[in-house]
Amino acid sequence: MNIGQAAKISGVNAKLIRHYESIGIIPKASRSDAGYRTYSEADVHILSFVKRARSLGFSMKEIKKLVSLWRNKSRASSEVKSLALKHVEEMEKKIFELQEMVKTLKNLSKNCHGDHRPDCPILDSLSIS
Repeated sequence: MNIGQAAKISGVNAKLIRHYESIGIIPKASRSDAGYRTYSEADVHILSFVKRARSLGFSMKEIKKLVSLWRNKSRASSEVKSLALKHVEEMEKKIFELQEMVKTLKNLSKNCHGDHRPDCPILDSLSIS
């Protein structure tokens, strides 16, 4: 199938397909006699895998590793689990940091009068080095 068809089936746009190919996430596409990229069902399956991994927040480096592990049927599942749990830890850290930011902004907003006066603890807090 051509790149447009692969994009439609996988849900990954053609520009990203070319990018994933250029960075080695998916194998180089074969070419038709006219020089157009052609993709197999297996290629589309990998693209769908990548799309799902992206939706779970994995980095491109992690996705490259996951694709490699997925394609290697002799791999140990412990390596996959380890990678996933590391990703969970990173996400939990980000969630904590976001919650702290929300707490700080709520507190600053609570202490801001929000009236015609220029005094604003939000701006005062942002101006502290």
